[in-house]
Amino acid sequence: MKTRGTRFLVLAVVVFVAAALLMWFGQGEEALSASAQPSVEFPRKLRAQEKTRAQARRTWVVPTPDAGPSQGASDPLLAALPRGKGKTAVVLEANAFRHSPIGELLLECLYRDGGEQLRQLQERTGIDPLTDLDRLAITDDGLVLSGNFGKAKTDELLGKHGRSSYGDSARIYEPPTERMLADGGVGRGGGPTIATWGHQMIVVGRDRNGVRDVIDRVEGRGSQEPPVLHETGTYGEVYGVIATPTIAKVLPPEQRELAEQLVRAAGAVELHVDARGDVAVVADVKGEDAQAVTDLGKSLGGALALARMRARSEGEEEVAKLLDFARVRPDENAFRLEVALPIDVLKERLAFCREPVPEAAAGDGGVEL
Repeated sequence: MKTRGTRFLVLAVVVFVAAALLMWFGQGEEALSASAQPSVEFPRKLRAQEKTRAQARRTWVVPTPDAGPSQGASDPLLAALPRGKGKTAVVLEANAFRHSPIGELLLECLYRDGGEQLRQLQERTGIDPLTDLDRLAITDDGLVLSGNFGKAKTDELLGKHGRSSYGDSARIYEPPTERMLADGGVGRGGGPTIATWGHQMIVVGRDRNGVRDVIDRVEGRGSQEPPVLHETGTYGEVYGVIATPTIAKVLPPEQRELAEQLVRAAGAVELHVDARGDVAVVADVKGEDAQAVTDLGKSLGGALALARMRARSEGEEEVAKLLDFARVRPDENAFRLEVALPIDVLKERLAFCREPVPEAAAGDGGVEL
């Protein structure tokens, strides 16, 4: 279930995070002056309100045999995320992000049509993404949404024919093997497999097995490998772990050598974004080989310095200024990237959202399910 509007929000977050990682990853030889340092609180650990939030989300106790010990309550969304090394999982705190300054700016983009697409989405799905959606997790295999989905029209939208119960609390909806085409013909089926878990989680995956794996992890039947994301890492409005091969895939061809070096030096990058004011991004890069991590930092620093000089030579002072805000804090076999994105700059970038949608473009919009 998706609209162009909700895809825009997801895309905006993903592009924003990717830009922070790929454009500002590293630091050049120039040291920042004290006056250039942004007075921003960077996300480095759980804050008091985030600890309270994390504790309140421990709502699920995995059923155990009468003789077995209780495993304690857990956060269903965290339990649903992939386990083991080399996995990617990035969580957007949708409700908190929606009420942040950058979230309000993005909402202006969504409301350029007067909120018509959001109204259509709610009518068709029974879900109001602005109030019902709490978190959105993006993984290698799909999406996991958590929130209040008690009014979701899943049977009406997905059909009861492909529905089956699974585990303790899940329903799985598989796409039909055939579908009717507009010209009256019959085409091959396709599309994602979707599952609901109670009234608080929706899983979107490539196939039935992937969706079942998610449900198994939530209900205690999944892999016993360490979780990719611990509760202690759930701070910021965006947070998670990105596998370095995933980052390497989106680097341009001319950065192939840098991409290979990134994969060799570190298995993953831990990301946190604070969006409560000026947007603050922290990325932690760790590796077992201290020298490889150090060399990576130098290579990325060189790439950053080149990007900064290129921006200035081409008259892109705004981009150059943003690049000046990047800092790297080395620490033996790790380093931490800190980037500040001033909210005033983001307001300028999103100024077009305050303009009404052209009539032709507005008529071409609409809800896609």
